Amino acid sequence: MTRLSLCGFAALALFATTPLRAQEPSPPAGAPASAPNAPPKPDPAPMLTPPKFGTWGIDLAGRDTSVKPGDDFNRYANGKYLDALKIPADRTGYGVNYVLSELSENQVHAILEEEARKLPAGAVPATDGAKGAAFYKAFMDEGRINALGAKPLQPELAAIRAADTRVKLAALMGRGSQGFNASIFDVYIDADPKAPDRYVLNFVQGGLGLPDRDYYLQAAFADKKTKYQAYVARMLTMIGWPDPQAAARAVVAYETAIAQASWTRADRRDVEKTYNPMTVAQLAKFAPGFPWTTFLKAAEVPGLPKVIVNEKTAFPKISAVFARTPLPTLRAWAAFHLADSSAAYLSEPFVQARFEFRSRDLSGVEEQRLRWKRAVAAADGAMGEAIGRVYVERHFPPEAKAKIDALVTDLKTAMGARIQRLTWMSPATKKEALEKLANFTTKVGYPSKWKDYSALTVREDDLYGDMERSTAFEWRRQVKRINDPVDRTEWFMTPQTANAYYNSVMNEVVFPAAELQAPFFDPTADAAVNYGGIGMVIGHEITHGFDDEGRKTDGKGILRNWWTEEDAKKFEAAAKGLGTQYSSYEPVPGSHINGELTMGENIADLGGFLIALDAYHLSLKGQPAPVIDGLTGDQRFFLAYAQGWRDKRRDEAVKQQLVSDPHSPEAFRVNGVVRNIDAWYQAFDIKPGDKLYLKPEERARIW
Repeated sequence: MTRLSLCGFAALALFATTPLRAQEPSPPAGAPASAPNAPPKPDPAPMLTPPKFGTWGIDLAGRDTSVKPGDDFNRYANGKYLDALKIPADRTGYGVNYVLSELSENQVHAILEEEARKLPAGAVPATDGAKGAAFYKAFMDEGRINALGAKPLQPELAAIRAADTRVKLAALMGRGSQGFNASIFDVYIDADPKAPDRYVLNFVQGGLGLPDRDYYLQAAFADKKTKYQAYVARMLTMIGWPDPQAAARAVVAYETAIAQASWTRADRRDVEKTYNPMTVAQLAKFAPGFPWTTFLKAAEVPGLPKVIVNEKTAFPKISAVFARTPLPTLRAWAAFHLADSSAAYLSEPFVQARFEFRSRDLSGVEEQRLRWKRAVAAADGAMGEAIGRVYVERHFPPEAKAKIDALVTDLKTAMGARIQRLTWMSPATKKEALEKLANFTTKVGYPSKWKDYSALTVREDDLYGDMERSTAFEWRRQVKRINDPVDRTEWFMTPQTANAYYNSVMNEVVFPAAELQAPFFDPTADAAVNYGGIGMVIGHEITHGFDDEGRKTDGKGILRNWWTEEDAKKFEAAAKGLGTQYSSYEPVPGSHINGELTMGENIADLGGFLIALDAYHLSLKGQPAPVIDGLTGDQRFFLAYAQGWRDKRRDEAVKQQLVSDPHSPEAFRVNGVVRNIDAWYQAFDIKPGDKLYLKPEERARIW
């Protein structure tokens, strides 16, 4: 995992990269919610080409012009669309970003089906395409999977039952990086933030089965915790664990103690607090009670000169919880997490149980996704770049890459000019900021070097084994290079992912091919629409290099303070003001946005918008923007931005997002941004008394 800043709709489980939108969590596998004898629902014709939005890139009919722009700009831009929008029964939400994801899903499905038809029955696949097809076929072989029942779990369950010491249990946890076993401490290998040309192993807190520590500790989630305990008992019953009800109570009590010791997600965002290098001997002394050496040996990474401990103060507390918890509880915890993490790849009862809790109870999803969609997700997750090579050949024309490269140049120019004009920043800090901007690397469309899957064995009759082997393959691939220089060609998203990210230790912005489509980018659309769409996406990612966490690394990706003390204070004061605004928003009654958790994404939204607007104005080369359908260039830009976020989510999914996701809900990524933009007030004649109006001195001014 890597510290990424994602742009999207629900966040990836990555620690070092920031995506644009929070991504829909990978849908847990499960059975259809309909009765066993009900006829299957017809699968509608799949969408295989990008959607079109009006004649020049905007859906004018989707607006609700009865709403004043200054009262609710999101409703003004998207109201009729949102009123008509129905969330599919198998989704936590739906809208523009989900449509792009479905487009990619359909295109990948077509690729896998085509490759599967070429694969001879019983053949051992050798090529990447054949392996992806075999993975897909293994998932689709529901009869074989159901006949196996819980049999695939038996070797691991036997090892758990035989673990009569904490040392043996720690060894099983260490093996979790190569399979389905869980750990109270997770590990990943990434570039060292203080020496980004070398890899280092990172330890992060783990051990929880609910989405966040708050689910164990806040009264608002008490009903979810109760349902979770019932789910633990259900899973333990299904694998034949003794006294499952009592074991489930003990497991949840154990996890509650871990949650009490764990850091909040807001604290975990701090790249300085989470950089704590230690030798393994120092870690063992600092956090006694856990067999660290045994764990690392089982993970196949012994003898490391140092590791990075992320949530430092939590480690001795969690180790103490492990040391004092009775062995039967530790074994029951390990058995449950083994069953839970692998349930999507087991027989129907496991699939159904996991769906009912993780999708229905936690997120409000009404129906399980079709099996082929889950098969596509599994194959794509295991062999994403192998599939991506074919995807790019079919769906990403070279001219699109050239146009995006040009847009990135425009956005970097606009950002440079904005830095130069800042009145609150000193010349010394400006110099460093401009050097960082000059060192940005941009990756567009697809990797220059594809991942090699030749060492991965895939069988069309062994889904559980395929998942284990793919996990072990990826972990060993990372372990093998731990002493090598960092591979700067690597991507942390596949080309078929509709999202984007900024990677701080690489100081790079990355735009997969699937993101470079309407409504974000359309070569035939009005320029204002493209700058308000993909221009904002690019600007968002660039701004992540200068948000509250990104600003702490320099142009080489090194974690260091390059700010004057006075400039840092001014930045923090402005950021705090923006955070206060967002913390006042209440997407669901009784549940507010956490302005600290979402700080980086909110700053990136605001900064990215301003940079894209500047770039649009620069593209006019001093000429007035044309008026189209009665709308000025700036008005079209604002509408394009707003229509890129027209999504709807279930209330339960929003509640989960508010405590576990660094992205604000979509409506507030519209209204929370525009009310801080002077040009919006001018474009739509916003006046005092309008609900979104802010006095000029109250508007956040950062980048």
